[in-house]
Amino acid sequence: MTMDLDIEQPESLIAYLRNTGHLAPAEQPTIQVLAGGVSNRTVLVERAHGEAWVLKQALSKLRVPVDWFSSPERVHREAMGLRWLAQLTEPGVIPRLIFEDHQYHLLAMAAVPQPHANWKTMLLAGHLEDEHITQFAQLLGTIHQQAFLRAAEVAPNFQDRSFFESLRLEPYYHYTATQQAAAAPFLEDLIAATRRRCLTLVHGDYSPKNTLVYQGRLILLDYEVIHWGDPAFDVGFALTHLLSKAHHLPALRARFSAAAQHFWQHYYAQVATLSWATDLERYAVRHTLGCLLARVAGRSPLEYLNETERQRQAQIVTTLMQETPATIDELTGTFGERLNKIS
Repeated sequence: MTMDLDIEQPESLIAYLRNTGHLAPAEQPTIQVLAGGVSNRTVLVERAHGEAWVLKQALSKLRVPVDWFSSPERVHREAMGLRWLAQLTEPGVIPRLIFEDHQYHLLAMAAVPQPHANWKTMLLAGHLEDEHITQFAQLLGTIHQQAFLRAAEVAPNFQDRSFFESLRLEPYYHYTATQQAAAAPFLEDLIAATRRRCLTLVHGDYSPKNTLVYQGRLILLDYEVIHWGDPAFDVGFALTHLLSKAHHLPALRARFSAAAQHFWQHYYAQVATLSWATDLERYAVRHTLGCLLARVAGRSPLEYLNETERQRQAQIVTTLMQETPATIDELTGTFGERLNKIS
């Protein structure tokens, strides 16, 4: 495995792009290192004629305070995700893959045009729109539905779940179980159920952070843990971000709680007729609780929650794991009520 190219070094990156024929010998693009990712080097390349690419190079050791390792081969799973999701969704919501490089474990995709905004940043600033929530829900529903309907074609490409194990089940559920003894039985049961439920294509990182808003439309990014698995994980992962923001922004708590219910209703409408939909809500509730706890006690805590908020969220969620709500509406309602009582 060769990792002697660091794409965050502009001179090295430009030399690489010229040597591989992706740039003309005299072409001098603008290079900008993009911040925020813990698992990849990410760079924006803007060419003189107007075309722009985002290059991603996978790291073997992630940029978090505790040790967290994952093979850089996962960037090629992301490239596979780009190819397939472009077929399963409407044009424009998945960036176009430009090239991938197996030697240096990187890929290039078309950059989303400016001006665009990161949806997470918008939400934390209080910019919450029903239309964005609807799009977020329907896009996930479309991915789960269309992949399931084309399972014979899609599933064989995504059977390997090793990156989901190393980047989600271990740091989110296994590690959290070692930190929160009262939650350990719940989380171990959830891990076992997740491994059994191989039902459709799962994004694995379905969050506002990985969503850009361009001309009112959501565009989905980051596919390195995509796999054939449990759709309820994506639902719980997404709901966790809405409910954690309800916690963090008390003035908008009711609106974020309502947005979580809105998300679930519009998502479920997309998948309600599928064979695995009958018990989906039960597992979605469990994954929401698991992720809510993991994002305050796991290897990758939400950076916008302070220590008091993390302890409060852990307390509420651990209690709810002992008396698990039956529905998403009950979960969001109870979570909000308990926040209001102790915050």
